[in-house]
Amino acid sequence: MTVDVVPDGKINIVELEHFLRNPPSDFVVETHTGCSYVHSNDNCLVLIDDFQCCRGKVVFNNSLGRTIKMHHLWDYTRVRKSLLSKRIYMLVSACEQTTSLTNKRAHKAPKVLSVLKQFVLSMDGSDPFIKWELERGLNWTISSVAGESYRVKIDFGEALQTWAGSLHVLTDRGIVKPVWRDTSFTLKYYSDALFDFSHWFGFSKRQFKMRLT
Repeated sequence: MTVDVVPDGKINIVELEHFLRNPPSDFVVETHTGCSYVHSNDNCLVLIDDFQCCRGKVVFNNSLGRTIKMHHLWDYTRVRKSLLSKRIYMLVSACEQTTSLTNKRAHKAPKVLSVLKQFVLSMDGSDPFIKWELERGLNWTISSVAGESYRVKIDFGEALQTWAGSLHVLTDRGIVKPVWRDTSFTLKYYSDALFDFSHWFGFSKRQFKMRLT
């Protein structure tokens, strides 16, 4: 199974297996007894949780994970600075949309997404347009980081679908135009405010979608 990839300076996507076999210059991969340890330098902001693949468990040692927890204004300032200055790495899934066979009436059968392959997506947070989009979204969704708790979902799905719209995955059944999933990460800020009513009543959940057009 392969994918056509046209990398550019601000956005790139590479098959997970290729990434682990031939990591970029900012990464080093070590393998020990069925576990791959991926080390990255300070140029990268890695947002990938530990996971299992065909080669065993994969651990990104310097990763903040897909959910970034912050407890102080300093935490938020540090994360925001990294988002706007470093290359961001995420693990995304190329999926095929199929029709469930459990429903006899095909036209009403629900759509099911099956994962074809996983890819490492990277975006340059310091690129002027991407930086502007991130700043705009953060400023819009986070009005106060000191006095309230919040949860912000940042989704790159629309940007990836726009940029990778011409990419296709070659499977043993033919060529498939993938649907991209697992394209977001979340910022969670925990305030020590005594009366954080918006958080108590579920009003502090926000999200924004990155766009390239």
